[in-house]
Amino acid sequence: MHDASLATALLDSLKDPILFADTDHVIRYMNKAAIRHYEEGDALLGRSLFDCHNEDSRKQMVEILAAMRAGEEERLITNNEKHRIFMRAVRDANGELLGYYERYEPPTQ
Repeated sequence: MHDASLATALLDSLKDPILFADTDHVIRYMNKAAIRHYEEGDALLGRSLFDCHNEDSRKQMVEILAAMRAGEEERLITNNEKHRIFMRAVRDANGELLGYYERYEPPTQ
């Protein structure tokens, strides 16, 4: 199996949404759960995450991306009774930042 198809199959098997954005905050990948989760589905691909967020969230994304460029790997961005959401850095084999994804977790008890 080709590496990309294996990675897609793995990510599509997850029940939680995975949305990957590049370093310009453009949505480049959504797993099947993310396509179902977000109202506009796969029509979001190729669009800026800034189109979907308010000014405070945009500022937070810019700040976290700067921290990721400086080496941070993950930051909690939402923690409520429904779920916890993290921004997680994605790096290439040389450690170069490619973008980030939103990672969901069930709430802590």
